[in-house]
Amino acid sequence: MSYKFVKFEAQHARVEDRITVTKSNSIGFPTGFYKKNNIGGKQYVVLYWDSEAKAIGIEFLNNDSEKSKFKIIHSKTGYGGSIITRSFFRINNIDPKKYYGRYLWKKVTDDVAETLYVIELKERDKN
Repeated sequence: MSYKFVKFEAQHARVEDRITVTKSNSIGFPTGFYKKNNIGGKQYVVLYWDSEAKAIGIEFLNNDSEKSKFKIIHSKTGYGGSIITRSFFRINNIDPKKYYGRYLWKKVTDDVAETLYVIELKERDKN
């Protein structure tokens, strides 16, 4: 019998298919989400905020002329990507220390963007 082994090299990869909000003012796209949604082919993100629903809409794009874009920081070792969102959090009064964590996402079509990945923020327990 002939085998076709492929070397496993992703021992530290986060295969999480969720979007993360960090305490350090960033939004992360772990390997699972990143690969499943082909984020490696995108350069920028535009963020949208729904203050009533406490929801963040994320649009991935390559449009260099978009004024309100955040540059995606792609991991050089293949572990997903992230964006620094300090200004977005400050302007919208989002305290990342209250809302950090991993979030399930929904893919929606909206009037503001063709495709948005939406996360609904939930305040963490203070315990």
